[in-house]
Amino acid sequence: MNSDKNLPLVTPDSSVRAAVQAIDEHGQGIVLVVDGQGQLLGTVTDGDVRRAMLAGVALDAQVAVLLERQGEQEHDRPYPLTAPQSTPADELVATMRRYKVRQIPLIDDGGAPVALALLDDLVSLEERSVRAVVMAGGYGTRLGPLTADTPKPMLPVGDRPLLEQIVGQLRDAGIHRVQLTTHYRAGEIAQHFGDGSEFGVQISYVDEDTPLGTAGSLALIEPGDEPVLVMNGDIVTRIDFAAMHSFHEEHSADMTVALTVYETKVAYGVAELDGVLIRGLREKPLVRAFANAGVYLLSPDVCGLVPRGERYDMTSLIERLIADGRRVVGFPIREYWLDIGDLETYEQAQRDAGR
Repeated sequence: MNSDKNLPLVTPDSSVRAAVQAIDEHGQGIVLVVDGQGQLLGTVTDGDVRRAMLAGVALDAQVAVLLERQGEQEHDRPYPLTAPQSTPADELVATMRRYKVRQIPLIDDGGAPVALALLDDLVSLEERSVRAVVMAGGYGTRLGPLTADTPKPMLPVGDRPLLEQIVGQLRDAGIHRVQLTTHYRAGEIAQHFGDGSEFGVQISYVDEDTPLGTAGSLALIEPGDEPVLVMNGDIVTRIDFAAMHSFHEEHSADMTVALTVYETKVAYGVAELDGVLIRGLREKPLVRAFANAGVYLLSPDVCGLVPRGERYDMTSLIERLIADGRRVVGFPIREYWLDIGDLETYEQAQRDAGR
């Protein structure tokens, strides 16, 4: 629990970018919005920022825009959700679980925030555990001679193999059970990691006799009661896995798909049409979209929907969930992300690692 001397505070006229910086610096997933007298006006969470990103809100916009967005939404809880500073810990935990939040500002009798209660401080790690599956079986043919004798996920990025960096990130996020799906040069990966004890995790392996696509191997993992984080083994990212887990729970999602902003400039003038009529032309516009980033968080039962022993891609699983009326939500990445797909992006990863 943080005291008022170390609270993440912003004002309504602060930029969203400043709010993001405060969220990252304090590491609590939230900032408190106060007026000139220090009274609490509202809160902005990491999830609020990411939802605003999906809606096209710019980082240079004011925090007031996020408060306005919250005011337009229907709330199933008091807003801002607060508690008196004397509230017992068990009541705080019950309130957080009831409203699916991970933080509650504690206020004094005058309505000023004096502390911040965090669910992470009040429950054990085991109660919010996640296991991970990393897809590490690709051939990496577009990397040419680099993968002739080395599995793509074992290529060095900076001073360590990429897959070792991924395992370290999972460990640092509190994820200690990791399953690696392998195919190409699987023995080299197993020899490097062993049972994972030297890397602070428990590692097991699923060796695909034939490639099963981006989701097929999920049918081979042991069923469990915890969410499953699935990610491609050729991604360099600083994504906040804990924030993704919170987002997944907050939205009662069956699957959460990490999304990265993709921009491309159209090389031609683009016609704006109204039926057969041309209403205007945009010369070489910049098109912006959210692309699949190759990181997914699945509720426990979703893996059971994957057919066993046949090739099956994540796109097919997503389409099935949507067709069945299940909740598939997008989690926009605001952190560093790079897919190592070819020599150009591999060289970019090496340059970025040296910064």
